Amino acid sequence: MKKGFVVISLLLVLLMVFASGCGNLTPNKTEEPAAEPEKTETKEEVAKAEYVLKLGYGGATTNPRHLTAEKFKAWVEEQSKGRIQIDLYPSEVLGTDKQMIEMIMMGNLDLSINSQSLLSNHEPKMSIVELPFLFDNTEQAGKILDGAIGEEIAKDLPAKGIRILAYWENGIRQVTNSVRPIEKPEDLKGLKLRAPESKMTIDIFKSLGAQPTPFNFAELYLALQQKTFDGQENPITNIYASKFYEVQKYISITNHKYESCPMIASEKVWQTLPADVQELLKEGAVKFAQEHRKMVAENETGWLEDLAAKGMTVSKPNLDPFREATKGVYEKWEPVLGKEMIERVQNEIKSMK
Repeated sequence: MKKGFVVISLLLVLLMVFASGCGNLTPNKTEEPAAEPEKTETKEEVAKAEYVLKLGYGGATTNPRHLTAEKFKAWVEEQSKGRIQIDLYPSEVLGTDKQMIEMIMMGNLDLSINSQSLLSNHEPKMSIVELPFLFDNTEQAGKILDGAIGEEIAKDLPAKGIRILAYWENGIRQVTNSVRPIEKPEDLKGLKLRAPESKMTIDIFKSLGAQPTPFNFAELYLALQQKTFDGQENPITNIYASKFYEVQKYISITNHKYESCPMIASEKVWQTLPADVQELLKEGAVKFAQEHRKMVAENETGWLEDLAAKGMTVSKPNLDPFREATKGVYEKWEPVLGKEMIERVQNEIKSMK
């Protein structure tokens, strides 16, 4: 009886093991994991940019310069089908405009939308469009720069490591301050004004009796807030985008000087790029220079109205006394720019009127 009971119990245990589906009777052996389905990468994941270019500039992220740079980036990347990637560095995060020009010359920065007045330190002929009260509007300036004169003043820069691709907009410059309205040249006398590192700008304001001092744009808001300077001069687009209305009381429409923001390339980098990439970058630079100008022109009136609404006192002085007071600047710069070139620009502007 007892022997039969043991046999029956053993048979029941074996039946239970097989019924449970655990047919592996060698527990030290581990099963191979099931193979995962093979991943298929999309074209976007597989494709990598062949050329990654850094574009640096001083405009804040609210500035039309940055907004247009975003469009330039998107267009170049789309037209190149991802072959070219443009990385944007606004607000002087790579350094001041002066430092970025030096980086361009050394080949450490690929592209920059930079200061024409700083570039004139490397090519004095570029100062021709900065002469005081030369232009009535930015359209005249654009036609000069897009033509033969624009090509002529830029032709020697590649030998210095800089190539101008197109002239983007900065604009005609105005004066703001926290002391008094500027209605006549005498109102500028003794005012401490921040200026860019521009010899022409310094000469203009010295002739008007002010005390201009070069200072970095990125630090200007704080300097105005702390009363380091009484005022500054910039196009309306920069005044508005940088919120100078928070730290300045008066804006005077002096139209004292025009300035562009050329898009430049490092000549060292440029020579490493194939012709089709060069052509695409050049085409995009020219295309969005026009877009940038249009954006600035269409919004300037509204920005000025908004500056008044935000509490700034707007004055529009008679500019004839200012023109008279700055005639000496033309005389001083004639040996640098050439009398013939100055007259050529003046005559072309007259033909536009």
